[in-house]
Amino acid sequence: MTITWFAIFRADAAVSSPDHARVLDIVRTTPGLAQGRVFTPESAHDPYLNDGPPPPLALQLYFEDIATLEAALAPDGHLQALTRPDTLPSLAGAQVVQQAMLARAYPVPDDRIRTPAGSPHCTYLVAYPGPALDLNAWLWHYIRHHPGLMAKMPGVRQVEICTRIDWCGFLPWPRADVMQRNKVVFDNAAALDAALASPVRHEMRADFNTFPPFAGGNVHFPMSTLAV
Repeated sequence: MTITWFAIFRADAAVSSPDHARVLDIVRTTPGLAQGRVFTPESAHDPYLNDGPPPPLALQLYFEDIATLEAALAPDGHLQALTRPDTLPSLAGAQVVQQAMLARAYPVPDDRIRTPAGSPHCTYLVAYPGPALDLNAWLWHYIRHHPGLMAKMPGVRQVEICTRIDWCGFLPWPRADVMQRNKVVFDNAAALDAALASPVRHEMRADFNTFPPFAGGNVHFPMSTLAV
């Protein structure tokens, strides 16, 4: 398990290439960063869902401990650079939310991503805003049942579930309070499409129908993903 931090940008515009390069540089030079993911929109077909266009930009940064993350989010922390007006002019006026979470990784049959170094892979990024009637029971069911099904998806390279934590941070963006996020990772969008068309997707939907009561629905976004 590691500490992870999400920043999700919502806007009608696309992120420009120069802005994307600046974000990559800020992420890459973050002190104490274990690894990072920079997401931009991809397309895929889910037989059960269509949650509209993905966000134009999202970040997921991993740290070995909470203190290292909080240093990066401090009033004078490195990640304050993301909030400068000259960093993302193409997304000026974007609505941004942030959330730190505990990332739980689960084994898959083959975790080697088969894309050239520096090339993007594909992530299906999922969020359950909540609330659940009984969050403890909801998470217990989800963590005991759903990762094993996700790991059966053909071509899956990573399975991760993220749960909430308390954290300190001073970036001037609203905090999300999503009760759980998860993701499944594939080599490319075609591989994600194939997995979503497989019988495993129907098994996952059947399990979804057994979840303990919750509100807020869920959202699923296919994202092109650069590892940093």
